[in-house]
Amino acid sequence: MQVKHVTNWENRKEFRTRNLWAGILFGLGFVAFMDETVFHQLLHWHKFYDKSTVAVGLVSDGLFHAFSWFATVGGLYLAADLNRRDALWHKMFWGGKLIGGGAFQLYDGTIQHKVLQIHQIRYDVDIIPYDLVWNGTAVIMIVAGLLLVRSAGRDARDAGQVQPHVT
Repeated sequence: MQVKHVTNWENRKEFRTRNLWAGILFGLGFVAFMDETVFHQLLHWHKFYDKSTVAVGLVSDGLFHAFSWFATVGGLYLAADLNRRDALWHKMFWGGKLIGGGAFQLYDGTIQHKVLQIHQIRYDVDIIPYDLVWNGTAVIMIVAGLLLVRSAGRDARDAGQVQPHVT
């Protein structure tokens, strides 16, 4: 006999914001972790702070890595707590992940790369294609995340309007 899980909409609605923030923290930390791992460590394209010595760059990467790790673990801690409360809302969480990851990437590509100029994606190349892909991907992630959050909100409204059929 298979037991069907019934969605606890009351818990989801009560913890809607926590689901969103759990996703945002996880997404922000995960994308920062991927940036640091791929572009900083594996490809050696840049450090978090490129305006000083290699030693300073390595320290800045270590601090950046710690930040991404704490954000990721914090998001997962919140998700585990939501799951324990039977309130984990996957669509809201995934929407938050995309928003958080995209927001980090857009912040990195605009504020850190262009405004503060603490590093670029890559050096000694035509940077425009890299910027377009980096920032374009960030915008796509944010829009997709917002659409998922909006869809989750519609699901919750629909669930509140549908009365269970009792026979």
